[in-house]
Amino acid sequence: MANKLLSMNKIRQILIFLDQGVSQRKIEKEVRVNRRTIASYLEKFKSTGLTFGGLLKLSDGDIDEILGLVKEDVMEDADPRRVHFLEHLEYHNEQLASKEGVTRLLLWEEYITKYPEGFQYSRFCDLLQEHNRASKAVMHFEHKPAEMMQVDFAGAPLHYLDTSTGELVSCPVFLAILPFSGYGYVEALVDAKLPQVVSALNKALIYIGGVPKGVKSDNMRQWVSKSSKYEPVFTEMLEQWANHNKIALFAARPYKPKDKPSIENFVRIAYMRIYAKLRNQTFYSLKELNAAIRIKLNEHHQLSFQRKSFSRYELFHNNELALLQPLPESSFSIQHYTRAKVQKNYHVVVGEDWHYYSVPFRYIGKEVRISYCMDSVEIFHNCTRIAIHVRSFRKHHFTTVREHMPEAHQSFSDEKGWDPEYYLKQAEKAGQNTYDFIQKLMKSNPVIHQSYAGCAGLMRLLKAYGAVRMEAACKRALTGHRFKYTVIKNILDNNMDMV
Repeated sequence: MANKLLSMNKIRQILIFLDQGVSQRKIEKEVRVNRRTIASYLEKFKSTGLTFGGLLKLSDGDIDEILGLVKEDVMEDADPRRVHFLEHLEYHNEQLASKEGVTRLLLWEEYITKYPEGFQYSRFCDLLQEHNRASKAVMHFEHKPAEMMQVDFAGAPLHYLDTSTGELVSCPVFLAILPFSGYGYVEALVDAKLPQVVSALNKALIYIGGVPKGVKSDNMRQWVSKSSKYEPVFTEMLEQWANHNKIALFAARPYKPKDKPSIENFVRIAYMRIYAKLRNQTFYSLKELNAAIRIKLNEHHQLSFQRKSFSRYELFHNNELALLQPLPESSFSIQHYTRAKVQKNYHVVVGEDWHYYSVPFRYIGKEVRISYCMDSVEIFHNCTRIAIHVRSFRKHHFTTVREHMPEAHQSFSDEKGWDPEYYLKQAEKAGQNTYDFIQKLMKSNPVIHQSYAGCAGLMRLLKAYGAVRMEAACKRALTGHRFKYTVIKNILDNNMDMV
């Protein structure tokens, strides 16, 4: 008999032809089954003692039993090798998932050593794959409108170019989505710390124009302080945010990304419709990067679903927006407090960011109280607010208000510099080498203000030694790697420009 079992339809066709007295040769031609296979079936039919017509009245299962056509998987279920394999299946899967360097070949070698009569390697791998496919069945989720928002970070960051340092700044990307409509929010952040996450959550709620009943994330450390399959513990700041917005917090089971399939799919869509379309553009600030993200996100929402005549925007506005809870009167704000002494340059530093903010110069030496949130920095002296700034996260940079400067500094700033263009214009009069050196000096400092003192010193040297010697000194210095005032001063003091 042929190795491949015939379908029941073929077997019944053979029985019909036999009942009609058709020859085996003609049956072979009509049914397209090898004559030897037909002969082997004929022997089994005759051994039953039933007529062909009687056999045709039997059920498929009865004919299978008469012919002994037991399916391979039924036979294998009774195979002691399969029983033994299934008993150790959980161990094999655990080893493959949790142990570095463990392969199926290594597991099979250990298996066959302990159980020599077991399956060969290819069958061992087939059975592993077969049972893993069955265990990875995906559950279909029915999403209700305004019920849940899912959030996560994309695996890949986006970037912008910091013009003051030439550095390419990496920005983690936060995403949120309403699974019912697929309406989502995307934002590049300064970092992935909890204050930035809370700020992004606020903006996501404002973007969608309401508050869903719950929000779910995975067990990232910003979200969950103690992970648990049944009772996760959320971070205190996040609980405060949830209470402020009257929204329930949820966490996916540890290591179960399929608990939140909508956000996982949204990350994939973001790569295609935002990342890919922005890949050839250069952005010069986080604000500019997020503006471009918002444009691509809005375009994505306007696109119709595949094989449907409506878009995510239409589905959200027609079926979900009205069911959202109203936004609170004000967004949740994380307020921080610290104290500082006003420095001689009339600035105070926020140590969390190492950014400097100006206050009126008359407060030099005074102790002030600083109150800051994600968006603003307020500075108080004796309960009176003396300065307010937009918060900046650029380390070792200065935010200076002109009115906070003494009159002499204001005048000097207006007339004599504290301005790159002034120094470059003076250098250009001396020559190209002087211009190039001062430009490199400015770029070598992380904060442009830090280079002004050096530029002022070079202007004094230019006045003292003249343009010819300054050009020669700068030409020599440009062959090196240090662009400082002291380099030019040493060259001129030692007459090295004349060598």
